[in-house]
This record gives sequence, C-alpha cells and structure tokens, in this order.
Amino acid sequence: MTNFRTFTELVLERTEARSAADAFIFLPDDARGSVPQHLTFAGLDQEARRIASWLQARGAANRQVLLLYPAGLDFIKAFTACLYAGAVAVPGPLPTEQGQHFSRVSGILRDAEACAVLTDSAHAPEISGWLAAEGFTDVPCLATDDPAQGAADAWHAPALTADSRAFLQYTSGSTSDPKGVVVSHRNLLANEAAIQRSIGTSAQTVCGGWLPFYHDMGLIGHILHPLYLGIPAVLMAPFTFLKRPVRWLKMVGDYGVTTGGGPNFAYDLCVRRVTDAQLETLDLSTWTTACNGAEPVRAETVRAFTERFAPAGFRPEAFFPCYGMAETTLLVSGIPRTAGPRVLDVDAAALERGELADPRADLPTRSLVSSGIVRDFEVRVVDPETRTERPAGHVGEIWLKGDSVASGYWKRPQTNKEIFDAAIRDATGAGDDGGGWLRTGDMGVLQDGQLYVTGRLKELVILAGRNLYPQDVERAVQSVDPAFGSGAGAVFAVETDREHLVAIQEVRPGSATDLRSLASAVQSFISKEFSIPAGNILLVRPGTVRRTTSGKIQRTLMRKLFLAGGITALHEVLEPAVRELVAPADAGAATGAHPAALSPESVV
Repeated sequence: MTNFRTFTELVLERTEARSAADAFIFLPDDARGSVPQHLTFAGLDQEARRIASWLQARGAANRQVLLLYPAGLDFIKAFTACLYAGAVAVPGPLPTEQGQHFSRVSGILRDAEACAVLTDSAHAPEISGWLAAEGFTDVPCLATDDPAQGAADAWHAPALTADSRAFLQYTSGSTSDPKGVVVSHRNLLANEAAIQRSIGTSAQTVCGGWLPFYHDMGLIGHILHPLYLGIPAVLMAPFTFLKRPVRWLKMVGDYGVTTGGGPNFAYDLCVRRVTDAQLETLDLSTWTTACNGAEPVRAETVRAFTERFAPAGFRPEAFFPCYGMAETTLLVSGIPRTAGPRVLDVDAAALERGELADPRADLPTRSLVSSGIVRDFEVRVVDPETRTERPAGHVGEIWLKGDSVASGYWKRPQTNKEIFDAAIRDATGAGDDGGGWLRTGDMGVLQDGQLYVTGRLKELVILAGRNLYPQDVERAVQSVDPAFGSGAGAVFAVETDREHLVAIQEVRPGSATDLRSLASAVQSFISKEFSIPAGNILLVRPGTVRRTTSGKIQRTLMRKLFLAGGITALHEVLEPAVRELVAPADAGAATGAHPAALSPESVV
C-alpha cells in the first residue's frame, strides 16, 4: 500500500477502484431530524475535481488554503480537493463553534499565509466579512457546496513529489501558541502504514468516530486512514457526541464499526452519562480497536469503561492505548492488537525521583498505563537538561526519529533546529550523535519494551526537589468528593521565593456541599497523599478549566489566567505570598484574560 509517491496518487486510485462504494457516512444531529448522509468514492472524486479546478485556476498549487467548516462531508470534499489541486490544506476550527470566535483562526490565517479560504454557503458571508475586516481583501472565500463553482473536467493532475507539502496541522496549543506542523506526502504515507501495522486494519475494517476534523486524530485517524485503505468511515459531529455520548456507542453497533476512538475523557464521559436503559440497546461486539490517546490514559477509566460496557459486548482486549502527536503526523506507539491495556503500579516516591520501582506496602503508588510498543521509529529517553540518554526504567524526555516525523513547524527555523534536530550527547558530554532527533516535550520511560508516558516536560511541578506530575495531583483532588468532575481540574506551580502548588477544580452543578469544608478536605488529602503543602485551592464553576481541541488540560494557559486575575472562583484559599502574585480582576480583564467557557462536555 506504500507504492505511491504521494497521497494524492493513492486517493485517485482508491476512488477509481471503489467508485460505487460508500467512502463516508455522516450522521447529522438528531435535533435536525436528518437522515444519514452518504458520499461514495466516485462522488468524492467528482466533487474534489470540481473544487480543485477552482483552486488551480487561482494559482493555489503549493500554497496554503484555509478550511473552515462545521463537521460534515463538505470538509472532506474540500480537503481532498486540496490534495487534487496540489494545494496545502490548513484545517482550522470554525470560529462560530468556538468560544474564542475569530481570534485563533486569525492567527492561523496570518501564519499560514493562506491564499484562499474554503467553507460552506451557511458560513461564507460571515467569513467573508471577517476577511474584509482583517484587511485580507486579496484572499477569496469560496462556498464549496455551490455546484456552479469550478468544473470537474477542467481539473488536471498536479505535479507533486513525496516531499511536497500535503497539509499544515496546527497544534492545539496545550502548552504554547499553536504552530503549523508541515506534513509532507512522505510523512503521511509513512504514518498511515504505521497505523495499519500497529492496529492491524484491513479491507474489512470499518472506521467510526466523532473527533474534530481539524484535529490530527480526527483527520488522519478517522478520515485519511479510511481513504488510505479504501474502506468506509462513519462520522458524527463532536457536539452530537458531547450532547449524547450514547450516540457514539450506538453508531458502533448500527454500522459494525471495528476501529475508532478518542481521548480518555470520552470514555469517562460514556461511563458517567450512558444510562442503564441505553446500555441495554448497545452492541459493541464488533469493536476490536478502541483507541485511547491524545491525553494521559487513566487506568481507572479503562477499568470502569470495560466493566460498564461488558454486557454490551465490549471486550477488555479491544482497548488500544496509544501515543502520538502532530509532529509525528499522528501515531508513535500502540499496544499490540488484542493484548489489552497494560497497567504498571509503581512506587510514587521513586517516580518523583525519575525512576521506576515496585510498590511498597502502605506507601503511595502510581498506576501507569503503557502506550505500547514503538515500531516505526527510533526512540530514546533523554535527560532534558544534560541531553544524555537515560537507561531503561528511568524517566526522561521522549526523543524520536522516523519517516513520519515532520520536517518542522511552518516558518520557524530557529525553533525547528531546537525541536526537530536535537542531538544526544555521549556520556562524557564532549560529543554528540549528529542530531536529527525530535524532542517531543513529553516525559516517559521505557520498561520491558513498553513506552509509558508520564507527563509533559513544561508542566512538571518541582517541589523540594521532587518531580510531581500534575495529573496525579488532579486525580487525587477529584477522588476527594463526588462533587468534583473527573478530568475537570488543573494543577500547576507558581513561584515566589519558593514553588507553590495551585489546584483549580470544577464543582459539579447542584452539588449541595459546603465549599469551605470541601477546600479544607482537598488540602488535607493532598498533604497526606503527597507530603506537600497545599495552601492554594480554587473551586470553580463547570467550564472554567480550559482544554485544547483534543481534550488536553491547558495547564500553562490556566496558570497564565490565574496570575492575570482571570479565574473567578466560587471559593478560594490562597497563601498570602501567592495572592500577591495575582493581578487584580480588572487588570486581568484588561489583558484579555477571562474565565474559560470550555470544558470536556462542551468542546473537544
């Protein structure tokens, strides 16, 4: 399946060979009373040629084109059209579906130097107005669902090579501003082959999912991988899943979905929101690969989901914990198929020192879920300070090499030298291996050939020389009381003359709990569990904790909002030294900081 120079050549072959078969089935939200929408391979090919001809007539070959669509088949047609035109697709979030309106896509538009914007008729007027207001009068906006635009017979095959840019994948910005990862046709073909080898997909696979199309897991896993294989995919909008999680699971049974997944919070949401009556209607027996990635995989979620949905035919070996990122196109590692999740319980104190050790009786432990085996990359675990390799069983930064690794970020040569061309020093520190390594920014450890991801390098909380992973503290907080939403908290550190831990936690609506007592219970539990002072607790409304489009907690952003006075708490306990760091609320408003309007149940 890799005997193609470009992904465009592959799609042209697939659409010809499978012309009459369904390529995609989109399930509109029930509220519209709509029926499933079908798009055959032949229909996709014709629409892509028509739109591509419009792009080619405007000189879009080798130039960036911004795609702004609601979830649906129009996005897929437009993305394929960019492949056909030799243009570089730049998927972005539709501003009207995001709380930040046009602020994020304005940055993407400028950074990508887009020569055109593609959308649908319903959103074209607003987007055209935005372009005019931003001064982009030379950037045309096309409503691609207008059949009068372009002509399929005017299309011509583009001149592309394996190293031509296929698309720019803008990172979700969990720890920094979004950056455009340059994904070549070579990268894309290599990673699709890696996904197939890891998951074991075939001509009999049926994909299904709800993730945003502009997110790497949704785009590459749920749209481009089916095209790579020439198989059908069943899709729904993120909002449809978030409103009624049972629809995702019902889709699995209705269409015989075998492969699909999402971040850990999606499985947790199903456990909490699917009723007993709904459970009785589900059939998950065809689901052989339930991918769990994009954020830390929680052992308790894996156990809870498996137990809850076993009566519906879900098998424990179907869970597929995996690890990947936009900078590697998508997948890096995954559990061998049918092996099931592997959970490693380790001594908490040793992990804080950067080592794995067996649990000790009556002392705190941490449960790590393996992200599987790295097959199609070279992988090293490296001390991020000394840049020397760490031995197995020791925590360090994950560094990678492989054909799936992108060439870098768009227009960021200095950053690319640091991130995409890092060198490992020898034990003496006098020389290095020549470089070429991708620094992932993720901390992890290799043990018995398995990769365990422990956290983000930039988000480590270092107190008294100990490395604390914020997700461990967040889980501890959320175990204190049922009033706390799982996965709805953020922990980070701020500095005065020393480091101070700050914990922000959402309180579920309708919880009849004394907030002062709740905050006190959190302080006591953190102090007991981690042997550290916990003097800074903020209990907040649902939707305050910010997440990326893939569901990752934006701890760095939450820290920034906190210091800018942009967090409105229902109840807070702050140490005097920390309180002095926080800007007055009106100053926070002046800097643009504001309480977040996003949560795992409102955005993905």
